[in-house]
Amino acid sequence: MRAAQYQLAKDASAQILVMVPEINLTPQLESRFRARFAPQWGDDCVVAMHSNLTPAQRLKNWLAAHNGHARIVLGTRMAVFASMPHLQLIVVDEEHDPSYKQQEGARYSARDLAVYRGQLENAKVILGSATPSLESWHHSRPATDTTQAGRYMRLHMPSRVGDGALPFVRRVDMNHQPKKTVFSSQLLDAIRERVTRGEQILVLLNRRGYAPVLHCPDCDWKSQCPHCSAFRVFHKLDRTLRCHHCSFTQSVPRACPACGNADIQPLGRGTEQLEEHLGELLSDVRRTDGEPLRISRIDADSTRLKGELERQLAEVHAGAVDVLVGTQMIAKGHDFRRVTLVAALNPDGALFSSDFRAPERLFSLLMQAAGRAGRDAQMQRISPCEMWVQTFHPQHPLFEALKQHDFPAFAAQQLGERQQAQLPPFSFQALVRAEARNQAAAQAFLNAGRDAGAGLAESLHIDIYPAVPMAMQRVANVERAQMLIECHSRKALQQFLSIWHPQVHALRSEHRPIIRWAIDVDPLAI
Repeated sequence: MRAAQYQLAKDASAQILVMVPEINLTPQLESRFRARFAPQWGDDCVVAMHSNLTPAQRLKNWLAAHNGHARIVLGTRMAVFASMPHLQLIVVDEEHDPSYKQQEGARYSARDLAVYRGQLENAKVILGSATPSLESWHHSRPATDTTQAGRYMRLHMPSRVGDGALPFVRRVDMNHQPKKTVFSSQLLDAIRERVTRGEQILVLLNRRGYAPVLHCPDCDWKSQCPHCSAFRVFHKLDRTLRCHHCSFTQSVPRACPACGNADIQPLGRGTEQLEEHLGELLSDVRRTDGEPLRISRIDADSTRLKGELERQLAEVHAGAVDVLVGTQMIAKGHDFRRVTLVAALNPDGALFSSDFRAPERLFSLLMQAAGRAGRDAQMQRISPCEMWVQTFHPQHPLFEALKQHDFPAFAAQQLGERQQAQLPPFSFQALVRAEARNQAAAQAFLNAGRDAGAGLAESLHIDIYPAVPMAMQRVANVERAQMLIECHSRKALQQFLSIWHPQVHALRSEHRPIIRWAIDVDPLAI
């Protein structure tokens, strides 16, 4: 905001582009920018650009930016294409967030496009994050060190706004808890204590629904989606089994479809079950005014209706909610002034994922979630803020770095591993995906493309791996396969792709079962 103020004061025609990763962060940001800049520059100086706007609203805001009337444009990744003739500053907030990468249609990274646009238009670019992507971190150098090479200058902000302290991180070893424990007794005591003092608690579980699977203990039937390589999630509120990939929905059967057993049970936990379980555990707790405890849930299901997210967030900000249960939607960007305790449940899955970026995403999520606690320095003086992490691997290096809020140490450890394995940012990748009605056809097309480019790849020192099924192999009755291309030179990779792309496109006539195919450069998930 200070950088924007400086640019506007220096040049009366200057325009500023500010991007956030998700739509739910735009209302809070827009209100703050409008409160700061509208008194001087008018109510129309700030406009928003995101997919929740109507076509008429989007056109109006686009024209305001194009004509130079809008001085500040706030938006999601699509805002990087806004027509701004006097652009002088681009801010990419939470630059590490994978939401900046468009995964379908025209694949692009809004963060990388923002940097490129800054070069084209001679505009300053600020990439903001408490947990930068490892690629950005690797390509940056400290502002005080001019001897190092780096694409970006690293500006370090060691203290929080308002001089508040970072939360104290407590790790709970779940190996010492009774089996099937959801909330440790220590965490429950901490929640009770803080609620009775009028403070708010945030509980993070990155899995929506009541339970990820419904199963039969007699015959081992599970709620497999008939159209996808995934399980249908049990949603208790409307008694449905819903696939989160193809949206196929059915009512919960009265008995097991395979053996007729009436005792089918939920397996695992989602935010719905967490909300219900907390209500039972804390039924005896009262607020400071003597009223019953109020627990709320924010996830993609509870905020489906228009305006519901804004209403629920307003209740949290007003102090009407004591315990907020949610997914990653509530873990970043929100300024919850009364939250003094954040609890992360079951984060261990990402520690042993096949995706090499999973630890980076987990550390980012947990550190961002920790940042929701203790944002009011005055409240911290009365009640120091905390983050509780319930894990079966408390000594893992990731949690050690989290406890110290030491992103540089985590980044150094991860970059060391990646350098040994020659993974990005020490190499460059492209992922070719193909979709067909059967897996053999999808893999045959990709392997034919591999054979077509083998000679060129060898001359450019490029590795093309054989085609394999995607982790989510089938979605909506469409089989999906992928093929990885890897090179140590960005220039060589781009040269190869520009020559190879027409050759692969020509293969379509020989492989008619292929529905669609695409090349994704710098893929975020493999």
